[in-house]
Amino acid sequence: MHTEPIRVKRALVSVSDKTGIVELGSALANQNVEIISTGGTAKALKDAGIPITPINDVTGFPEIMDGRVKTLHPKIHGGILGLRDVHADTAEEQGIGWIDLVVCNLYPFAATIQRPDVTMDEALENIDIGGPSMIRSAAKNVGWVSVVVDPEDYVGVIQILEQGAGISFEMRQHLSAKAYAHTAAYDTVIANYFNPETFPAECSFTYKKSMDLRYGENPHQQAAVYELPIQTDGPNILTAKIHQGKKLSYNNIADADAALACLQEFEAPACVVVKHANPCGVAVGTDIVDVYQRAFNADSLSAFGGIIALNRTCSAAVAEEIRKVFVEIVLAPAYEPEALDILAKKKNLRVLELGEITRRAVGQEFKFVTGGLLVQDKDVHTLKAGDLKVVTNEKPDETTLQELLFAWQVTKHVKSNAILLAKDKTTVGIGAGQVSRVDATDIAVRKAGDRMQGAVLASDAFFPFRDSIDKLAGTGVKAIIQPGGSIRDEEVIQACNEHGIAMVFTGVRSFKHG
Repeated sequence: MHTEPIRVKRALVSVSDKTGIVELGSALANQNVEIISTGGTAKALKDAGIPITPINDVTGFPEIMDGRVKTLHPKIHGGILGLRDVHADTAEEQGIGWIDLVVCNLYPFAATIQRPDVTMDEALENIDIGGPSMIRSAAKNVGWVSVVVDPEDYVGVIQILEQGAGISFEMRQHLSAKAYAHTAAYDTVIANYFNPETFPAECSFTYKKSMDLRYGENPHQQAAVYELPIQTDGPNILTAKIHQGKKLSYNNIADADAALACLQEFEAPACVVVKHANPCGVAVGTDIVDVYQRAFNADSLSAFGGIIALNRTCSAAVAEEIRKVFVEIVLAPAYEPEALDILAKKKNLRVLELGEITRRAVGQEFKFVTGGLLVQDKDVHTLKAGDLKVVTNEKPDETTLQELLFAWQVTKHVKSNAILLAKDKTTVGIGAGQVSRVDATDIAVRKAGDRMQGAVLASDAFFPFRDSIDKLAGTGVKAIIQPGGSIRDEEVIQACNEHGIAMVFTGVRSFKHG
């Protein structure tokens, strides 16, 4: 492996994104580097007064088929791939000149397919063939060739050129790694676009670093956040406009994402308060100020230092209420100017604007495990009153059914085992993440306190025994929603009948393990 610095004498420049290309071309020309170029890149450089050698002058072959074939030629790839200390005689025999630097980025396939009106023909025309071939050739010959795919690297290359120094092996290796990542990401987007299978035999993903984080879940863990190159799932935390506050942390992003997912369950004005990735207060209604107050007061102790998510514009009145308490983040689709002024008085508060908040999109979600990846459909299942099966003597009225459905919508976003108590479309007690459903019930009841009378209860999975039901005797709980399906369902139904509690079965479970 050749590891000495390489002085650039001849460069091939062919880019789709022409950001900074004139500046780089000028620096190359100032160092008397011969620039080989193609199509639109050649025109941009010539228009700037930078001398170039057209690619067909090198290959002796014109660009054909509307530019589909222009760089796929031995005089190009031989000049890039040849080992100078091994293939010099062959290069001389074939009239191949060495190419020391390849500057290339690819057709905008990802941007093209995000257009709602894109056709298959347009997508196909934006699959680059020559570009990836040149990039991979240059990246492979890292001992002798430098490859630049990111305009942000032009400044570093220009500095090296102006210093009159060769490009070091360490720099070439760094650029080679970026090049392979660039083509891998490009091919991954293409493969996923064309693959119709929900669970294909092979799956690949590509993400681009959004930012480094101060640390991970704990200060001794390093962390960063990456975002998808194609955003199709509606609003998300990584694309939100940040009006103020410190940089988001690992836990901030995880918690904010959990808050948004729960908020997307509701079309009516809603507020979700999240702490440690679990909802601790949720309310829906008609007036966003009232909704916020009910959600925050549902468990104000847990809400301290939490995240507030609204699905309506944050008004000055809501901002004034938020100003009175300590929370880490506020999420909303939009903010009144006066609201931003009020929140600006809390300098450390992160204020994120999400844009229109839509329902969660159908799709998949992923979880890394040691040695692999778990993939599943998102839980976007929606229950309606007609889906419920009443199994007790006591029958819930229409108002109670709507309360039960509200409780179920929130329970989907509570870590299992989950028990949730709600009243007047407001959560009043949540038992989250317990290893025993009895323990989850105890916690929910304790948190609800004297607000139990007339409340409804949701359980994310069936009750295996009647013990949890017996704990509700005399508490004022009037109805329960649960999946059903236990071998002791009859025993649980009997307990409800004994205590005068209505119960409905959903027929579906809503576990949330992580």
